[in-house]
Order: sequence, then C-alpha cells, then structure tokens
Amino acid sequence: MALQLISAPAIEPVTLAEAKTHLRVDFADDDTYITSLIVAARERAEGFLRRALITRTYDLYLDDFPAAGSIPLPKPPLQTVLSLKYIDANSVTQTLTENTDYIVDKISEPGWVVLPSGISWPTTKDIIAAVIIRFKAGYGDAAATVPGVFQIAMKQMILGWYDVREPYGDATKNSPLPAAAEALLWHWRFYQFA
Repeated sequence: MALQLISAPAIEPVTLAEAKTHLRVDFADDDTYITSLIVAARERAEGFLRRALITRTYDLYLDDFPAAGSIPLPKPPLQTVLSLKYIDANSVTQTLTENTDYIVDKISEPGWVVLPSGISWPTTKDIIAAVIIRFKAGYGDAAATVPGVFQIAMKQMILGWYDVREPYGDATKNSPLPAAAEALLWHWRFYQFA
C-alpha cells in the first residue's frame, strides 16, 4: 500500500492573524517566520494524529484488491471517494462505479470502500499499484471546519517554537510535541495507520 498526496491544503487551520494574536505579536517583521511555523505546526499535528485537518486529495495504491472485500482509507476523516480504478488482466485501466461496484462508508473512522452484497472485486493484472483509489480527506476547506482543539494545539506548538528557536532533544528523532499540545491531541490520535 502506498499513499500519494495529489493536492495539498489550500489554507491553514490557523491564520497568521490568529497566530500573531496568540503570540502577542503586533508587528510584521516576523510574518514570514510565523507563517512557516503555522505550516510546520499543521504538518506536525497531522503526523501525530495521522489525520488530515484541511481538505486535500490523495491516491491510495494497492497491488490487488483485498480478499476481505473492504478497504480502509487512511487520513480520516474521509470526505469522498473520487474514483476507484484498476488495471485489468489485459493491462487496460478500468473504472468502477460507486453504489454499483462498491459502497463508500464516510461515517466510520477510518472511512471504507466496501463491496455490495453479492459483488466480488474484479481480477487485476499482477503488477505493483494495480488498484488506485483517489479520495478527499480532511475536516473541510475552511479553518472554521477544523475542530478547535486542533487549532489550540497548533497555537501551543507555534508559541513554543517561536519562543525557543534552538533545537532541543535528539536531532536524529522526531522532536517531542510540546506537552500542552500533546495533551490536547492525544485523545484524537488515530491508530490504524502508521
């Protein structure tokens, strides 16, 4: 299984103005630096949570359809499956039809692609990445759609990184999250996908 980002988030869950208010910064000299901290905080939060905070599009590649009849999709929450394609035994790319060939479960976490009753997955060519599922994930296209707890955790990270600019911890490993941010995020961490 491989996951490829197709389109990145168009906005950040925390605006520059919100970050500056949290930092109590009322000058523009550090705007570029603070903007980079916002992006880093979102990426770090998403990495810890194993979730997508703002809408983006992914391609999930599988070598074959699973025998179990269901496919979990990483980076919850799932918004929609845009397409499900596969390469058939004759090396022709085929597209399956939602609600006929497969059903999308957007309610569960993770979201799933499942077979309808009495339907089987088609046979694929025996190659790497024979199945491609394109899907959208994230809480929405606006900062207001992202749960506030994630925004607060990001602000705590931004504050910590803004105040302490030297490296800390073991540089060969992921730096730990600030304790306040980790405490906020821990309950929401998704465990099924690494």
